[in-house]
Amino acid sequence: MVELVRADVSDAGAKRGSLVDEAYAALKQAIRDTVFPPGYQGSEQEIAVRLGMSRTPVHEAIIRLQEDGLVRVLSKRGVLICPLAPQDIREIYEVVIAVESMAAELLAALPDAARTAVADELEAATAAMGEALARDDLPGWAEADELFHRLLVEGCGNGRLRRIAQTVTDQAHRARMLTLKLRARPAGSAQAHRLIIAAVRAGDAGEAHRCARAHRVDARDEIVPLIEHIGLRQL
Repeated sequence: MVELVRADVSDAGAKRGSLVDEAYAALKQAIRDTVFPPGYQGSEQEIAVRLGMSRTPVHEAIIRLQEDGLVRVLSKRGVLICPLAPQDIREIYEVVIAVESMAAELLAALPDAARTAVADELEAATAAMGEALARDDLPGWAEADELFHRLLVEGCGNGRLRRIAQTVTDQAHRARMLTLKLRARPAGSAQAHRLIIAAVRAGDAGEAHRCARAHRVDARDEIVPLIEHIGLRQL
């Protein structure tokens, strides 16, 4: 009987955790896609209804998203989707620069087989970017570019870097998508990626660090001034 009770409790806990994970993923994607735009304020019940989910897992998902910096829980006033100012975007890119350059360095220091496998995945993502750009599919290009940067961090073997990168990437996503059509055609990104891949394949940790850092510095120096130039106070 005791074992049956324990099994029931374990199953219930697993089900609850799964529902929370689903609510977390769904709400985060809705924020990224601006279904809930920056500055949106609503009750947990309203958000749950719009997501087609029950309130309890949505409540726990909101707590997690507050830790990620995507929402803020307002006492007796519901939930606020956090807007970002240009200075926030600058700070986010500074974190991205530090995290991804370190990730590239660690990736290049991995054993040959491990880093070759990741380099192959990075090349596939870069090729997908080129294919999307050739057909003027900017959202497709952005998706492949985001995959490249995610693989770079996930492949380095440092779980803490991966978690930090995920948080700031989610925060920066709106800025990247907003400026995508306002920026110059992103033809140079693929070449920057190839330099990173070459350094990883060669096992040159210092060069991988330098190339990854230069790539993200260039992105910061293009996107942040553009946001400031068009006069956006928040996004």
